[in-house]
Amino acid sequence: MMKKIVACLDCKDGKLVKGVNFVDIKEIADPVERAKYYADEGIDELVYYDITASNEGRGNRIDVAKKIAEICNEKNIPFTVGGGIATLEDIEEVFKAGADKVSINTAAIKRPEFIKEASEKFGSQKIMVALDGKKNEKGSWNVYVKGGTEDTGIDVIELAKKFEKFGAGELCMNSIDGDGSKLGYDLELTRRLNEELNIPVIASGGAGTMEHFKEAFDNGADSALGASVFHFNEIDIHDLKRYLIFKNIEIDWSCYENENY
Repeated sequence: MMKKIVACLDCKDGKLVKGVNFVDIKEIADPVERAKYYADEGIDELVYYDITASNEGRGNRIDVAKKIAEICNEKNIPFTVGGGIATLEDIEEVFKAGADKVSINTAAIKRPEFIKEASEKFGSQKIMVALDGKKNEKGSWNVYVKGGTEDTGIDVIELAKKFEKFGAGELCMNSIDGDGSKLGYDLELTRRLNEELNIPVIASGGAGTMEHFKEAFDNGADSALGASVFHFNEIDIHDLKRYLIFKNIEIDWSCYENENY
């Protein structure tokens, strides 16, 4: 199965932002301009998160999502929208804006049955669940909410299995410990999820080098998500794909088909 490179656009008040371990969040760029850059560079998928929507009790900034969707649709790049998705009507609005998938976090944790309702209405392939997890003193992982500040005490693996049973088509697993650290993904968690689930898993949180992406794939991730390394031009997407191909990772090279590599 072909592996995918995903760029994440975390946004606040319509601006692209990035922090470390979910804190010290700073504005860095215009998300629409950055989305166009990633599309031109050959990214496999784009994810847009309105990161304060749920905490502020409001819906998603659909105006931003709509502009990014236009770019992705033009290049045939799958586009996912998350943040403030709490009802079936919210999901419908996101799809009308041009997104291919929705990413659901807070609403799913509050009421897991929401995933079942969403997948039954829109299809599992359109419903992604995003979890923020942190390792505990027992060596397992707890689910966190409210921007990584509140420990629910819920086990990540067990909740992920429940979401799969309820019809989630994909899981984006973000490691709070790794977020923005550039020290590498939580490979143990990635491996465990791959063993326990049959749906695709996106490794998120910690990408700092090209080798980190390879490690995520070697440990069972179907996709590997990056933010800081792409936003600050520390890793070139073209070079990353070339590196992964040379490391015998199956990656889509079709957007560079006219290049001799």
